[in-house]
Amino acid sequence: MTAVLFVVTGSDHWTLADGTLHPTGYWAEELATPHRLLHEAGFDVTVATPGGVAPTVDAVSLAAESTGGKEQADAIAAYLASIRADLENPVKLEEVDLDAYAAVLYPGGHGPMEDLAVDAASGRLLTAALDSGKPLAVLCHAPAALLAARREDARWPFAGYRMTGFTNAEETMAGFADKATWLLQDRLVELGADFHAAAPFTAHVVADRNLHTGQNPASSEQLARNIIDILNRG
Repeated sequence: MTAVLFVVTGSDHWTLADGTLHPTGYWAEELATPHRLLHEAGFDVTVATPGGVAPTVDAVSLAAESTGGKEQADAIAAYLASIRADLENPVKLEEVDLDAYAAVLYPGGHGPMEDLAVDAASGRLLTAALDSGKPLAVLCHAPAALLAARREDARWPFAGYRMTGFTNAEETMAGFADKATWLLQDRLVELGADFHAAAPFTAHVVADRNLHTGQNPASSEQLARNIIDILNRG
C-alpha cells in the first residue's frame, strides 16, 4: 500500500507577544479531512511529530462554530477517535525515512508556529521532499514549518515558490494579529515567497511544481483531493 506521511505539530501552546501561552495544537479539520480522504482512496497514512510526542488537538477546532455546525464537528471528532491509536503513538520525526513515502502533508493550527518553524529535522525533511519531486502539501499555519528549511549555503529553498497560507487578514479577523510576535504571511514574504491570498476563509489551494499549499481550514478537502489525483496518476 502506498504510504503518505503526515507531519503534525507536537506543540500544545503558542507564545503570544506578551509572553503568555495560548492553548493550541493541530487544527482538527486539517488533519482529519485529508487523513480520511487519503485512507478512503487506499493510501496508508503515517503520523509523525517532533520527538514522537502525541499531538494535541486545538479544542477550538472541534467547536460547532469552527466547523460549520454540530453535525460536522461530531463527524470530525469521531474520525479522530477512530485513529486515536495512530495519534497517540506517532513516529519520531527525526527518524523518518522519506524514501518510504510517496507524499508528505503538514496539517496546520497555530502549533507549527511554535515548534516546526524552528525544527531543524523538519526543515531538512522539507528540503529533501521538495528536491525529491514528491507531492509536498502544507496547510493553513503549517507553512510556518517552511521557515526552518535551509540549504547547505543557508539559502531558503522555497524562495520564489508561489504559495499561500493563513493570511494577515485572516489572523486579524480571528483576533490574533495584534497578539502575535510575528505573522506567517509576513515571514514567508520576507524570505522571498510569492505569496497569493484569496478572500478570507474561502477555499484556496496553490500549486507550484511539487509544492501544494492551502490557505485555511476550508482548503483541507481540495488540497487532499489534489494530492490523491497526483498519486493516482502515478
